[in-house]
Amino acid sequence: MRALKAINFSYVATEDRILAAINPGGPDAWSCWLTRRVVLALLDRAAQFLASTSALMQQTPAGTRGELATFEREAALASTERAMSDTPAEVLKMGASTAELVERLTISSQADGFQVELRGEKGGSAAGLFARAELQRLLQMLQISVAKADWLGTAATSSAGPATEATGPKPVRH
Repeated sequence: MRALKAINFSYVATEDRILAAINPGGPDAWSCWLTRRVVLALLDRAAQFLASTSALMQQTPAGTRGELATFEREAALASTERAMSDTPAEVLKMGASTAELVERLTISSQADGFQVELRGEKGGSAAGLFARAELQRLLQMLQISVAKADWLGTAATSSAGPATEATGPKPVRH
């Protein structure tokens, strides 16, 4: 199993999948495809999982937990910003040509962080220990890829606005 030291997510429209490039450009590089089902299930459960593993969240009154979660996420993104770098397109293309379909993606709470593990259908795998802020960054990167893929149907929702305007102007009252 490879040590997961760096990761890049990239939506590939022709596959309608997200490419996860593990340790891109390195000697221990590995790539796998993440399907819509896997990614959306992960993101759907992520907020609740993070809340349940936060000692601070457990001590916070229920009415302010949403604000605390937002603050924690923003602080995590700010603290991990320096670790972000661009992966050259050639490296991603190389990874895409050898990528295998992910069979299992698990995140488990450990005493000193979160264990993230990906296992592919052909036996490839990678795992790494992430600090809370790093896990928040990973989830944000996935959310950005989901938005690029439009897997949540935001284009369909936003295109509904002009269609209702086409039925005619709304009456105005003075």
